[in-house]
Amino acid sequence: MSLHHILVVDDNKEIRDLLGRFLRMHDFKVTAARDGYEMRECLRNGPIDLLVLDLMLPGDDGLKLCRELRSTSAVPIIMLTAMGEETDRIVGLEMGADDYVAKPFNPRELLARIKAVLRRTTMPGDQFDPPNSGGRILRFADWQLDLVRRELRSPDGALVELTTGEYDLLLAFVENPQRVLTRDQLLDITRSRAASAFDRTIDVQVSRLRRKVETDAEQSMIKTVRGAGYVFAATVERL
Repeated sequence: MSLHHILVVDDNKEIRDLLGRFLRMHDFKVTAARDGYEMRECLRNGPIDLLVLDLMLPGDDGLKLCRELRSTSAVPIIMLTAMGEETDRIVGLEMGADDYVAKPFNPRELLARIKAVLRRTTMPGDQFDPPNSGGRILRFADWQLDLVRRELRSPDGALVELTTGEYDLLLAFVENPQRVLTRDQLLDITRSRAASAFDRTIDVQVSRLRRKVETDAEQSMIKTVRGAGYVFAATVERL
C-alpha cells in the first residue's frame, strides 16, 4: 500500500523540518514548501493526498491559496492558524479548508487531525452501507449521493465538488432526514472532536453546503431550527 503524501506549506523552516521528521516517523511521505510558488510546483510534480497550509505566508497568504486550490481541486486542507484567531479559522473554512489547528500546536494533535481527515476522505462506501440497508446511492430532491465514489450529482447529472467537511456534513443530514441535529451532534458526527462554546464551524459548513445544493431559496432542504440546530427536510431514498 502506498504511503499518503502530505504537503506541508509553511515559511518557518523549523516547523517544516519538525513536521517532516515527525510525519515520516508515522509512515507518511512528506514534501515541504515555503510559499505559494513552491506549493504550486509541488502540486504539478505529482498527486498530494493532503495539505497542511499555514495561514500567514509571504506573498499569497493561506486564505488566498486555499481559495485558489478549491477552484480546481477537492484535496483535503488543514490550515494552521494563530491561537485565538477565530475569525481566521472561520474564513479558512469558508474558503474550503477541511479542518484547522491553532499554533502553537502539539504535533500529535496535528497527526490525529490528518488521520481523521484522511479516514473520512478514503473511507470505503460500504462503511456507510450496513447490511440490508439497501443500495449505495442516496437520492433526495433529484440529487444523488454516491456513497462508494463519494460523489454528489445535481438533478441535471452534473458532478458537484465537495470538500471532505461538506461531504461528511451532507452525509450526516441524508442519513438522518427529518431529524433535528444539534451543532454538537453534527460536530461529533463530522469532526469527532469537542467544540468550544463559540465554535461556528458547523454554521460555516452548512452555509457552504447550502450554496451548493439549494438552487431555490424558497425550497430550502437544510432548515435552521432556532435554538436547536438544523434539520434536513428533504425526503431521502436509498437506491
